[in-house]
Amino acid sequence: MSERTELRVGDHIGFLSGFPFNSDYFHQEEGTRLIRIRDLVEAEGETFYRGAFDRRWLINAGDILIGMDGDFNIVRWRGGEALLNQRILKAEGKPGGSIDPNYFFFWCAPYLTQVHNRTAATTVKHLSVRDIERAKDAFPPTSEQRRIAEILSTVDEAIEQTEALVGKWQQMKAGLMHDLFTRGVSPEGHLRPTRTQAPHLYQQSRLGWIPKEWEVKPLGSFTQHDITYGIVQAGSHVEGGIPYVRTGDMWGNHLVREQMLCTTRSIADSYKRSEIRSGEIVCAIRATVGKVLRVPPELDGANLTQGTARIAPHSRVSAAFLLWAIRSERTQRSISLSIKGTTFMEITLGDLRSLPLAAPRSMEEQELIGSRLDDCDAAIETEEAHLAKLRQQKQGLMHDLLTGRVRVAVAGGG
Repeated sequence: MSERTELRVGDHIGFLSGFPFNSDYFHQEEGTRLIRIRDLVEAEGETFYRGAFDRRWLINAGDILIGMDGDFNIVRWRGGEALLNQRILKAEGKPGGSIDPNYFFFWCAPYLTQVHNRTAATTVKHLSVRDIERAKDAFPPTSEQRRIAEILSTVDEAIEQTEALVGKWQQMKAGLMHDLFTRGVSPEGHLRPTRTQAPHLYQQSRLGWIPKEWEVKPLGSFTQHDITYGIVQAGSHVEGGIPYVRTGDMWGNHLVREQMLCTTRSIADSYKRSEIRSGEIVCAIRATVGKVLRVPPELDGANLTQGTARIAPHSRVSAAFLLWAIRSERTQRSISLSIKGTTFMEITLGDLRSLPLAAPRSMEEQELIGSRLDDCDAAIETEEAHLAKLRQQKQGLMHDLLTGRVRVAVAGGG
Protein backbone atom coordinates (compact mmCIF):
# COMPACT_ATOMS: atom_id res chain seq x y z
CA MET A 1 0.00 0.00 0.00
CA SER A 2 1.08 3.56 -0.68
CA GLU A 3 2.36 5.74 2.09
CA ARG A 4 0.46 8.68 3.49
CA THR A 5 1.26 12.20 2.34
CA GLU A 6 1.10 15.36 4.42
CA LEU A 7 -1.48 17.71 2.93
CA ARG A 8 -2.81 21.15 3.85
CA VAL A 9 -6.60 20.92 3.99
CA GLY A 10 -7.29 24.30 2.38
CA ASP A 11 -5.34 23.30 -0.75
CA HIS A 12 -7.74 20.44 -1.45
CA ILE A 13 -11.07 21.34 0.20
CA GLY A 14 -12.94 24.54 -0.63
CA PHE A 15 -15.13 26.38 1.88
CA LEU A 16 -18.09 28.67 1.32
CA SER A 17 -19.06 30.89 4.24
CA GLY A 18 -22.75 31.52 4.84
CA PHE A 19 -24.27 34.86 3.91
CA PRO A 20 -25.51 37.41 6.50
CA PHE A 21 -29.11 37.43 5.32
CA ASN A 22 -31.16 40.44 6.38
CA SER A 23 -33.36 39.48 9.33
CA ASP A 24 -36.00 41.95 8.14
CA TYR A 25 -36.96 39.29 5.56
CA PHE A 26 -37.13 36.39 8.01
CA HIS A 27 -40.50 34.69 8.30
CA GLN A 28 -41.93 31.74 10.23
CA GLU A 29 -43.85 30.15 7.34
CA GLU A 30 -43.16 31.70 3.92
CA GLY A 31 -40.09 31.85 1.72
CA THR A 32 -36.98 29.67 1.35
CA ARG A 33 -35.86 27.72 4.41
CA LEU A 34 -32.83 29.23 6.12
CA ILE A 35 -30.21 27.07 7.86
CA ARG A 36 -29.08 28.51 11.17
CA ILE A 37 -26.50 26.90 13.48
CA ARG A 38 -29.20 25.56 15.79
CA ASP A 39 -30.75 23.73 12.80
CA LEU A 40 -27.67 21.73 11.79
CA VAL A 41 -28.09 18.61 13.90
CA GLU A 42 -31.86 18.16 13.62
CA ALA A 43 -32.17 19.57 10.08
CA GLU A 44 -35.50 21.11 11.04
CA GLY A 45 -35.13 24.84 10.53
CA GLU A 46 -38.08 27.01 11.50
CA THR A 47 -36.90 30.20 9.78
CA PHE A 48 -37.66 31.17 6.19
CA TYR A 49 -36.27 33.96 4.02
CA ARG A 50 -38.52 36.01 1.73
CA GLY A 51 -35.89 38.30 0.19
CA ALA A 52 -33.82 37.98 -3.00
CA PHE A 53 -30.67 35.84 -2.85
CA ASP A 54 -27.75 34.49 -4.88
CA ARG A 55 -28.26 30.79 -5.68
CA ARG A 56 -24.69 29.93 -4.71
CA TRP A 57 -25.88 29.94 -1.10
CA LEU A 58 -28.48 27.25 -1.79
CA ILE A 59 -27.76 24.01 0.04
CA ASN A 60 -29.03 20.54 -0.90
CA ALA A 61 -29.35 17.25 0.95
CA GLY A 62 -25.96 15.59 1.42
CA ASP A 63 -23.92 18.82 1.46
CA ILE A 64 -21.25 18.96 4.18
CA LEU A 65 -21.85 21.81 6.63
CA ILE A 66 -19.82 23.02 9.63
CA GLY A 67 -21.13 25.15 12.48
CA MET A 68 -18.66 27.90 13.38
CA ASP A 69 -20.02 28.74 16.84
CA GLY A 70 -20.73 26.70 19.95
CA ASP A 71 -19.99 22.98 19.54
CA PHE A 72 -18.46 23.14 16.01
CA ASN A 73 -20.73 20.44 14.57
CA ILE A 74 -20.05 18.94 11.15
CA VAL A 75 -23.04 17.33 9.43
CA ARG A 76 -24.31 16.12 6.12
CA TRP A 77 -27.39 18.24 5.58
CA ARG A 78 -30.48 16.01 5.78
CA GLY A 79 -33.08 18.64 5.00
CA GLY A 80 -34.24 19.81 1.61
CA GLU A 81 -33.10 22.85 -0.35
CA ALA A 82 -32.20 25.69 2.03
CA LEU A 83 -30.09 28.83 2.32
CA LEU A 84 -26.69 28.90 4.03
CA ASN A 85 -26.77 31.52 6.78
CA GLN A 86 -23.75 33.24 8.31
CA ARG A 87 -21.42 31.37 10.71
CA ILE A 88 -21.94 28.12 8.80
CA LEU A 89 -19.46 26.70 6.29
CA LYS A 90 -20.11 24.50 3.30
CA ALA A 91 -17.19 22.18 2.49
CA GLU A 92 -16.58 20.58 -0.92
CA GLY A 93 -13.68 19.09 -2.81
CA LYS A 94 -11.56 21.25 -5.10
CA PRO A 95 -11.04 20.11 -8.72
CA GLY A 96 -7.96 17.88 -8.84
CA GLY A 97 -7.72 17.86 -5.04
CA SER A 98 -6.15 14.96 -3.18
CA ILE A 99 -8.61 14.91 -0.28
CA ASP A 100 -11.90 13.11 -0.87
CA PRO A 101 -14.83 15.22 0.53
CA ASN A 102 -16.45 12.18 2.14
CA TYR A 103 -13.19 11.23 3.83
CA PHE A 104 -12.79 14.85 4.94
CA PHE A 105 -16.23 14.65 6.59
CA PHE A 106 -15.06 11.86 8.91
CA TRP A 107 -11.55 13.27 9.35
CA CYS A 108 -12.88 16.69 10.32
CA ALA A 109 -15.10 15.57 13.23
CA PRO A 110 -12.27 14.63 15.64
CA TYR A 111 -10.21 17.57 14.38
CA LEU A 112 -13.02 20.00 15.28
CA THR A 113 -13.22 18.41 18.74
CA GLN A 114 -9.51 19.15 19.23
CA VAL A 115 -9.97 22.76 18.10
CA HIS A 116 -13.00 23.15 20.36
CA ASN A 117 -11.10 21.81 23.37
CA ARG A 118 -8.20 24.21 22.93
CA THR A 119 -10.32 27.27 22.06
CA ALA A 120 -10.70 29.69 24.93
CA ALA A 121 -14.05 31.41 25.36
CA THR A 122 -15.98 33.29 28.00
CA THR A 123 -19.43 32.51 26.58
CA VAL A 124 -19.64 30.96 23.09
CA LYS A 125 -16.65 29.47 21.29
CA HIS A 126 -15.96 30.61 17.73
CA LEU A 127 -14.24 28.81 14.86
CA SER A 128 -12.53 30.56 11.95
CA VAL A 129 -12.20 29.29 8.40
CA ARG A 130 -8.42 29.55 8.78
CA ASP A 131 -8.55 27.03 11.64
CA ILE A 132 -9.59 24.40 9.13
CA GLU A 133 -7.81 25.62 5.98
CA ARG A 134 -4.41 25.67 7.70
CA ALA A 135 -4.81 22.20 9.20
CA LYS A 136 -2.26 19.62 8.04
CA ASP A 137 -2.26 15.86 8.36
CA ALA A 138 -0.94 12.72 6.71
CA PHE A 139 -3.62 11.57 4.26
CA PRO A 140 -3.73 8.20 2.45
CA PRO A 141 -4.17 8.01 -1.34
CA THR A 142 -7.62 9.12 -2.54
CA SER A 143 -8.60 5.55 -3.47
CA GLU A 144 -7.98 4.48 0.11
CA GLN A 145 -9.75 7.59 1.42
CA ARG A 146 -12.86 6.68 -0.59
CA ARG A 147 -12.81 3.10 0.75
CA ILE A 148 -12.47 4.33 4.34
CA ALA A 149 -15.35 6.77 3.81
CA GLU A 150 -17.50 3.92 2.41
CA ILE A 151 -16.83 1.77 5.49
CA LEU A 152 -17.64 4.57 7.93
CA SER A 153 -20.69 5.62 5.92
CA THR A 154 -22.04 2.08 6.18
CA VAL A 155 -21.73 2.26 9.96
CA ASP A 156 -23.40 5.70 9.92
CA GLU A 157 -26.33 4.26 7.96
CA ALA A 158 -26.73 1.47 10.52
CA ILE A 159 -26.66 4.06 13.32
CA GLU A 160 -29.29 6.20 11.60
CA GLN A 161 -31.54 3.20 10.99
CA THR A 162 -31.25 2.13 14.63
CA GLU A 163 -31.92 5.69 15.83
CA ALA A 164 -35.05 5.73 13.68
CA LEU A 165 -36.12 2.38 15.12
CA VAL A 166 -35.62 3.64 18.69
CA GLY A 167 -37.68 6.70 17.81
CA LYS A 168 -40.50 4.55 16.44
CA TRP A 169 -40.51 2.36 19.54
CA GLN A 170 -40.65 5.43 21.76
CA GLN A 171 -43.60 6.78 19.79
CA MET A 172 -45.32 3.41 20.06
CA LYS A 173 -44.69 3.37 23.80
CA ALA A 174 -46.19 6.84 24.24
CA GLY A 175 -49.26 5.86 22.26
CA LEU A 176 -49.57 2.54 24.09
CA MET A 177 -49.35 4.25 27.50
CA HIS A 178 -52.10 6.67 26.52
CA ASP A 179 -54.39 3.90 25.29
CA LEU A 180 -53.76 1.54 28.20
CA PHE A 181 -54.38 4.18 30.86
CA THR A 182 -57.49 5.62 29.23
CA ARG A 183 -59.09 2.46 27.80
CA GLY A 184 -57.47 -0.46 29.60
CA VAL A 185 -57.73 -4.01 28.24
CA SER A 186 -60.49 -6.60 28.19
CA PRO A 187 -60.11 -10.09 29.76
CA GLU A 188 -59.20 -11.29 26.26
CA GLY A 189 -56.27 -8.89 26.22
CA HIS A 190 -57.68 -6.41 23.68
CA LEU A 191 -57.92 -2.66 24.13
CA ARG A 192 -61.46 -1.61 24.99
CA PRO A 193 -63.30 0.38 22.34
CA THR A 194 -62.92 4.13 22.81
CA ARG A 195 -65.51 6.05 24.81
CA THR A 196 -66.86 7.49 21.55
CA GLN A 197 -67.36 3.98 20.21
CA ALA A 198 -68.79 2.47 23.41
CA PRO A 199 -69.76 5.13 25.99
CA HIS A 200 -71.51 2.53 28.17
CA LEU A 201 -68.10 1.01 29.02
CA TYR A 202 -66.91 4.17 30.79
CA GLN A 203 -67.69 6.20 33.90
CA GLN A 204 -66.92 9.75 34.98
CA SER A 205 -64.40 10.14 37.84
CA ARG A 206 -62.47 12.96 39.48
CA LEU A 207 -59.66 12.15 37.02
CA GLY A 208 -61.95 12.20 34.01
CA TRP A 209 -63.44 9.28 32.11
CA ILE A 210 -62.19 5.82 33.10
CA PRO A 211 -63.41 2.27 32.33
CA LYS A 212 -66.27 1.08 34.54
CA GLU A 213 -64.07 -1.76 35.84
CA TRP A 214 -61.61 0.80 37.22
CA GLU A 215 -61.61 2.90 40.37
CA VAL A 216 -59.72 5.95 41.64
CA LYS A 217 -57.87 5.59 44.94
CA PRO A 218 -54.98 7.44 46.62
CA LEU A 219 -51.51 6.10 45.89
CA GLY A 220 -50.99 5.29 49.56
CA SER A 221 -53.79 2.72 49.45
CA PHE A 222 -51.77 0.60 47.00
CA THR A 223 -48.80 0.14 49.36
CA GLN A 224 -48.13 -2.41 52.11
CA HIS A 225 -46.03 0.08 54.11
CA ASP A 226 -46.35 3.80 54.63
CA ILE A 227 -44.57 5.80 51.91
CA THR A 228 -41.42 7.14 53.59
CA TYR A 229 -38.27 9.03 52.75
CA GLY A 230 -34.77 7.95 53.73
CA ILE A 231 -31.58 8.90 55.54
CA VAL A 232 -31.21 12.57 56.46
CA GLN A 233 -27.43 12.55 57.12
CA ALA A 234 -25.64 9.59 55.53
CA GLY A 235 -22.15 10.77 56.43
CA SER A 236 -19.01 10.19 54.39
CA HIS A 237 -18.87 7.40 51.81
CA VAL A 238 -18.03 4.04 53.40
CA GLU A 239 -16.39 1.57 51.05
CA GLY A 240 -18.28 -1.71 51.22
CA GLY A 241 -21.06 -0.15 53.31
CA ILE A 242 -24.82 -0.01 52.68
CA PRO A 243 -25.67 1.77 49.40
CA TYR A 244 -28.33 4.45 49.40
CA VAL A 245 -30.29 5.99 46.54
CA ARG A 246 -30.02 9.71 45.83
CA THR A 247 -31.97 11.68 43.25
CA GLY A 248 -28.71 11.89 41.30
CA ASP A 249 -28.76 8.09 40.97
CA MET A 250 -32.10 8.29 39.17
CA TRP A 251 -31.00 10.02 35.96
CA GLY A 252 -31.15 6.88 33.81
CA ASN A 253 -33.60 4.03 33.30
CA HIS A 254 -32.14 1.84 36.04
CA LEU A 255 -30.63 2.10 39.48
CA VAL A 256 -26.98 1.02 39.28
CA ARG A 257 -25.32 -0.09 42.51
CA GLU A 258 -21.76 0.61 41.39
CA GLN A 259 -22.53 4.32 40.99
CA MET A 260 -23.93 4.79 44.52
CA LEU A 261 -22.46 6.08 47.74
CA CYS A 262 -22.58 3.92 50.86
CA THR A 263 -23.22 4.61 54.53
CA THR A 264 -22.50 2.65 57.70
CA ARG A 265 -24.57 -0.31 58.84
CA SER A 266 -25.55 1.54 62.04
CA ILE A 267 -26.91 4.57 60.15
CA ALA A 268 -28.78 2.35 57.69
CA ASP A 269 -30.26 0.30 60.55
CA SER A 270 -31.58 3.47 62.18
CA TYR A 271 -33.67 4.04 59.04
CA LYS A 272 -35.20 0.57 58.68
CA ARG A 273 -38.49 2.17 57.56
CA SER A 274 -36.80 3.25 54.31
CA GLU A 275 -34.89 0.02 53.65
CA ILE A 276 -35.79 -0.98 50.09
CA ARG A 277 -36.46 -4.44 48.72
CA SER A 278 -36.13 -5.93 45.26
CA GLY A 279 -39.16 -5.17 43.10
CA GLU A 280 -40.25 -2.14 45.12
CA ILE A 281 -40.39 1.36 43.67
CA VAL A 282 -38.20 4.37 44.42
CA CYS A 283 -39.72 7.79 43.72
CA ALA A 284 -37.84 11.09 43.53
CA ILE A 285 -39.55 13.65 45.77
CA ARG A 286 -36.98 16.37 45.04
CA ALA A 287 -35.16 17.54 41.90
CA THR A 288 -36.55 15.11 39.28
CA VAL A 289 -39.84 14.98 41.18
CA GLY A 290 -42.08 12.06 40.22
CA LYS A 291 -39.45 9.94 38.51
CA VAL A 292 -39.88 6.32 39.55
CA LEU A 293 -37.57 3.32 39.13
CA ARG A 294 -37.68 -0.31 40.19
CA VAL A 295 -35.36 -1.63 42.87
CA PRO A 296 -33.13 -4.27 41.21
CA PRO A 297 -32.14 -7.49 43.07
CA GLU A 298 -28.60 -6.23 43.74
CA LEU A 299 -30.04 -3.34 45.80
CA ASP A 300 -32.18 -5.51 48.06
CA GLY A 301 -31.55 -4.17 51.56
CA ALA A 302 -30.20 -0.79 50.41
CA ASN A 303 -31.60 2.50 51.68
CA LEU A 304 -32.66 5.97 50.51
CA THR A 305 -31.84 9.60 51.15
CA GLN A 306 -34.44 12.16 52.14
CA GLY A 307 -34.80 13.25 48.49
CA THR A 308 -36.31 9.89 47.55
CA ALA A 309 -39.24 7.83 48.82
CA ARG A 310 -39.99 4.12 49.16
CA ILE A 311 -43.16 2.78 47.57
CA ALA A 312 -43.77 -0.88 48.47
CA PRO A 313 -46.77 -2.26 46.51
CA HIS A 314 -49.02 -4.60 48.49
CA SER A 315 -49.87 -8.10 47.26
CA ARG A 316 -53.22 -7.03 45.76
CA VAL A 317 -51.65 -4.75 43.17
CA SER A 318 -49.30 -5.47 40.29
CA ALA A 319 -45.96 -3.78 41.02
CA ALA A 320 -45.34 -3.33 37.27
CA PHE A 321 -48.74 -1.69 36.83
CA LEU A 322 -48.18 0.64 39.78
CA LEU A 323 -44.81 1.74 38.35
CA TRP A 324 -46.33 2.56 34.98
CA ALA A 325 -49.42 4.13 36.52
CA ILE A 326 -47.19 6.62 38.35
CA ARG A 327 -45.34 7.27 35.08
CA SER A 328 -48.60 7.85 33.19
CA GLU A 329 -49.43 11.31 31.87
CA ARG A 330 -52.46 11.59 34.15
CA THR A 331 -50.49 10.89 37.36
CA GLN A 332 -47.49 12.98 36.34
CA ARG A 333 -49.85 15.88 35.76
CA SER A 334 -51.22 15.43 39.28
CA ILE A 335 -47.67 15.36 40.63
CA SER A 336 -46.84 18.61 38.80
CA LEU A 337 -49.82 20.30 40.43
CA SER A 338 -48.61 19.16 43.87
CA ILE A 339 -45.01 20.35 43.56
CA LYS A 340 -43.95 23.03 46.04
CA GLY A 341 -40.77 24.97 46.74
CA THR A 342 -38.93 28.16 45.93
CA THR A 343 -35.24 27.19 46.21
CA PHE A 344 -35.78 23.59 45.04
CA MET A 345 -38.80 21.66 43.81
CA GLU A 346 -40.30 18.93 45.94
CA ILE A 347 -43.47 17.05 46.74
CA THR A 348 -44.42 16.28 50.34
CA LEU A 349 -44.98 12.71 51.47
CA GLY A 350 -48.54 13.65 52.35
CA ASP A 351 -49.24 14.86 48.82
CA LEU A 352 -47.51 11.80 47.38
CA ARG A 353 -49.60 9.42 49.49
CA SER A 354 -52.84 11.17 48.51
CA LEU A 355 -52.14 11.32 44.75
CA PRO A 356 -55.28 10.06 42.94
CA LEU A 357 -54.52 7.02 40.83
CA ALA A 358 -56.90 5.22 38.45
CA ALA A 359 -56.49 1.43 38.39
CA PRO A 360 -58.40 -1.67 37.29
CA ARG A 361 -59.98 -3.67 40.11
CA SER A 362 -58.82 -6.78 38.29
CA MET A 363 -55.28 -7.90 39.10
CA GLU A 364 -55.23 -9.71 35.74
CA GLU A 365 -55.85 -6.46 33.85
CA GLN A 366 -53.19 -4.69 35.88
CA GLU A 367 -50.67 -7.40 35.03
CA LEU A 368 -51.55 -7.28 31.32
CA ILE A 369 -50.98 -3.51 31.25
CA GLY A 370 -47.72 -3.73 33.22
CA SER A 371 -46.30 -6.59 31.12
CA ARG A 372 -47.10 -4.89 27.80
CA LEU A 373 -45.32 -1.72 28.82
CA ASP A 374 -42.43 -3.71 30.29
CA ASP A 375 -42.09 -5.57 26.98
CA CYS A 376 -42.12 -2.29 25.06
CA ASP A 377 -39.45 -0.84 27.35
CA ALA A 378 -37.32 -3.97 26.95
CA ALA A 379 -37.49 -3.65 23.15
CA ILE A 380 -36.38 -0.01 23.37
CA GLU A 381 -33.50 -0.91 25.66
CA THR A 382 -32.38 -3.67 23.29
CA GLU A 383 -32.24 -1.23 20.38
CA GLU A 384 -30.55 1.43 22.53
CA ALA A 385 -27.89 -1.09 23.56
CA HIS A 386 -27.35 -1.97 19.89
CA LEU A 387 -27.12 1.74 19.09
CA ALA A 388 -24.52 2.29 21.81
CA LYS A 389 -22.51 -0.65 20.46
CA LEU A 390 -22.61 0.75 16.92
CA ARG A 391 -21.45 4.16 18.11
CA GLN A 392 -18.61 2.56 20.03
CA GLN A 393 -17.64 0.52 16.97
CA LYS A 394 -17.63 3.68 14.87
CA GLN A 395 -15.33 5.45 17.31
CA GLY A 396 -12.90 2.54 17.20
CA LEU A 397 -13.04 2.33 13.41
CA MET A 398 -12.50 6.05 13.01
CA HIS A 399 -9.43 5.96 15.22
CA ASP A 400 -7.97 2.92 13.45
CA LEU A 401 -8.75 3.99 9.88
CA LEU A 402 -8.12 7.73 10.06
CA THR A 403 -4.80 7.38 11.87
CA GLY A 404 -3.59 4.60 9.56
CA ARG A 405 -3.30 2.13 12.41
CA VAL A 406 -5.35 -0.20 10.23
CA ARG A 407 -5.05 0.02 6.46
CA VAL A 408 -7.77 -1.03 4.05
CA ALA A 409 -7.45 -3.02 0.88
CA VAL A 410 -8.37 -1.14 -2.29
CA ALA A 411 -9.40 -2.88 -5.53
CA GLY A 412 -6.59 -2.79 -8.03
CA GLY A 413 -4.00 -2.19 -5.30
CA GLY A 414 -4.36 1.62 -5.57
